[in-house]
Amino acid sequence: MSRRGKVHLVGAGPGDPSLVTLAALRAIRRADVVVYDHLVERSLLEYARPGAELVFVGKHAAGPAGRGAGVLPQDEINAVLCEKALEGRRVVRLKGGDPFVFGRGGEEAEFLRGRGVAVEVIPGITSGHAVPAYAGIPVTHRDLASQVTFVTGHDRDTEGGVPVDWEALAGAPGTLVVLMGVRQLRRNCEKLIAGGKPEKTPAALVERGALPEQRTAVATLGTIAEESGRAGIRPPAVLVIGDVVRLRKILAWYEKKPLFGKTVVVTRHEGGAPSLARRLWALGARPIPHPTILVRPLAESAALDAAAARLGGLDWLILTSANGVRFLFERMEALGLDARALGGAKIAAIGEKTALALKKRGFLPDLVPDTYTAEGLIDAFRREGSVKGKKILLARAKKAREVLPEELKKMGADVEVLPVYETVPAPPPEAGVPWERVDAIAFTSSSTVTHLLAAYKDAPPWPREVLAACIGPVTAETASGHFKNILSAPVHTVPGLVRALAEHFKK
Repeated sequence: MSRRGKVHLVGAGPGDPSLVTLAALRAIRRADVVVYDHLVERSLLEYARPGAELVFVGKHAAGPAGRGAGVLPQDEINAVLCEKALEGRRVVRLKGGDPFVFGRGGEEAEFLRGRGVAVEVIPGITSGHAVPAYAGIPVTHRDLASQVTFVTGHDRDTEGGVPVDWEALAGAPGTLVVLMGVRQLRRNCEKLIAGGKPEKTPAALVERGALPEQRTAVATLGTIAEESGRAGIRPPAVLVIGDVVRLRKILAWYEKKPLFGKTVVVTRHEGGAPSLARRLWALGARPIPHPTILVRPLAESAALDAAAARLGGLDWLILTSANGVRFLFERMEALGLDARALGGAKIAAIGEKTALALKKRGFLPDLVPDTYTAEGLIDAFRREGSVKGKKILLARAKKAREVLPEELKKMGADVEVLPVYETVPAPPPEAGVPWERVDAIAFTSSSTVTHLLAAYKDAPPWPREVLAACIGPVTAETASGHFKNILSAPVHTVPGLVRALAEHFKK
């Protein structure tokens, strides 16, 4: 009997990917199919497992004219969910905010249950209170509002559904939060005023809240439509009406983050640099992933297998990257070798990421330089003592700088260079990059610089004044001559690079 599928209705939160719940992440990672729309922050899709089907239902490129914003009709979305589940697959329906708060999740659940499809719901943080919070506006306050009302800006007169009694809402005390109300903003405000809501009531409209593109227009109920038009506020946006709006002057915090609104292209290898993106998000920046390198095991493993068999005769094993750790030890495991194969060999790691990768496999490196470069490791070996006559195996990428083995040989060491993986250029992202909005490009190695330049050798698309933010002097040297503005992080780590970016833009 074939396995019956299931649909998880999952709330993706208001925008900032760090606000997604652990339950949501678990569901995304296990899904066979992820069905998402335009309100979902795309970086969440990176948590999907390799091979998962990603289905975008936010736009309908071939749809008939006059379909408004081009959103796929709800009945077609329902059909997609049902079809995938009835194939016996685990489906995640990823929806912005909370699926049961103006998200039509209830309708989708009804449709699916009516056709025998199992449904589970994973709530998300709703934009109704999260977006005002990111704008520095608490929806309740003991001195200003002990009640909050959430309402959709759509009703039967505009988008179908149960009509909204705006006149009754006009008399409701406390804070009024209107979701999805930009297109009917003037009409809704006029109805509230007609119902008796004072025109001078403070109001704020927050566009793309909890995202680096967040913008806020502040006015009164009577003038917010005009003010938002002047500011060019567009959907999605949340309207907040009430005295709590006044607190924004002293409570605004998100827009004050050191990298707020900055767009940073994150060059990296395939599947790499998640910590860099997370740190950029935390400081208010918009990271744009741009894989420049595909990391692959070597097609021919005979040399690697031979070296793995004689690890016990080494004095030192040097690993220069987390990828080197991964591919060397994966090959050892395939050969039936474990930690005992290293015998009494000491291990040197060129940086903290490499050291962490070793620790995860149960190895504590004997030597980690203060400066995470080949030159730093050479200096560390000089302080360690003589390496004359020592047998050293350097496991690294197929193509790498020669300074480390050459200097160790000059010091009298018997050095064998062992390629354990190779890097090849990655094509530009299919989704493209909004280069006109890019403030900086973050480079975490010389190879990311080289491969990015190779990808656009005919016509670099980035602005001439874009900042090349480099993790250290070696990477900065590779970027020199190709970029007008170059930043070299004083501390050659991902946190050091992010701190350097924040300090640069602060100035």
